[in-house]
Amino acid sequence: MAEKPPKTPLSIVTALPVRVPDPPRPLGAAGMQLWRSIQGEYNIGDAGGIAMLLVGCQAFDRAERLRAQIDTHGEVVHLRNGSIRSHPSLRDEVAARAQVMRCLEKLGLNLEPIKSVGRPPGSFNR
Repeated sequence: MAEKPPKTPLSIVTALPVRVPDPPRPLGAAGMQLWRSIQGEYNIGDAGGIAMLLVGCQAFDRAERLRAQIDTHGEVVHLRNGSIRSHPSLRDEVAARAQVMRCLEKLGLNLEPIKSVGRPPGSFNR
């Protein structure tokens, strides 16, 4: 009788790698990271969704550039007359970040799946 070859252990494949498409326009480092993260998870393919995601990623790039300027110059500006005001770019940064959030909301990426109502399986008493 011939011996059986040893069994190889099984491996579990959780997900196939997703090819992330390039954005239609160039993005900075922060915007590209957001693009890859969202496309890797959600694989947005329709023209409207791609355009909306692109706008959100561009706004994220702008917010990060503004944040760098604010960090360099400080959050407050000292005027010649001795008064202190908030950095003028703070409002623009907040507006850019709000635009990113609106784009994510419009794409429906802020929602989690709703669990079904009712008893969980196997939880009833006999």
